[in-house]
Amino acid sequence: MLADYGRHMHLGVLPPYRAGVVGDPAWMTDFAQMVEGLGVESLYLVEHVGIAAEYAAEYPYSDSGQMPLPSDCPIPDPLDLTAFLVARTTKLRFGTGVLVAPHHHPLILAKRLATLSVLSEGRISAGFGVGWMREEIEATGSDFSRRGKQATEMLQALRVALEDDPAGFAGEFFSFDPMHVFPRPVAPIALHVGGHSPAAARRAGLVADGFHPLGLDNETLTERWNLARATAESAGRDPEALELSVTLGASGVTPTAVAELAELGVSRIVCSTAGEDFASIESVLREAVSATS
Repeated sequence: MLADYGRHMHLGVLPPYRAGVVGDPAWMTDFAQMVEGLGVESLYLVEHVGIAAEYAAEYPYSDSGQMPLPSDCPIPDPLDLTAFLVARTTKLRFGTGVLVAPHHHPLILAKRLATLSVLSEGRISAGFGVGWMREEIEATGSDFSRRGKQATEMLQALRVALEDDPAGFAGEFFSFDPMHVFPRPVAPIALHVGGHSPAAARRAGLVADGFHPLGLDNETLTERWNLARATAESAGRDPEALELSVTLGASGVTPTAVAELAELGVSRIVCSTAGEDFASIESVLREAVSATS
């Protein structure tokens, strides 16, 4: 049973990756401490193992099909960066928006997440997507056309490794005999599914604790959320235990927007930030905190 943080609107923050500052340890320390001081619930970090020198224009969240980050943008490993920032904060929670599931083996990832849980005293959650860049996913050894099925199984095996002792799993993509995986998490680690497709919504309802879609209008968001909840119920899981998160530009986090999203079932807004000017970022985040309080 996951800890209940209440039904009010939580606020997460994405750092300004496009500004090229997320790989700067001093800047990120100041940023994390600033958002913690404002009362922000969580800091979300993203993953790309690498950006292909040439890739098909298939990014689903822009009209051009090209991702908005430049190819030389520093994208530190999100779990390593979490470990660094955990040591520099006391209350701020950390999530991923998102880890690319096909890159990860569930046993290795369980060890990393459990270690972070211990080091942070339970301030960890993890979000997962199937990835969109064929070249990146194939470079780390996964079949792009089967990444969805692999992601679902990876999450199933990851939950076993995090929650069972000993943990054993037999699947199509991952199999391991019963293993003791220590340290154990000090608190349940929420596993969320990102994405925008019906398959992502079904995956969230089947194996996850939450759904974090991106780029959906309110009508489609409602359809996907209803699908996630229906899938959970069909699988014998409690749909009321699922959390719904969305990503929104920080300046768009207004009282009106918060009220509308709450009516749709959203319980967390992860707001994206831009630029590297602390005063400007702090000002807009202060308004977002006020709107969600």
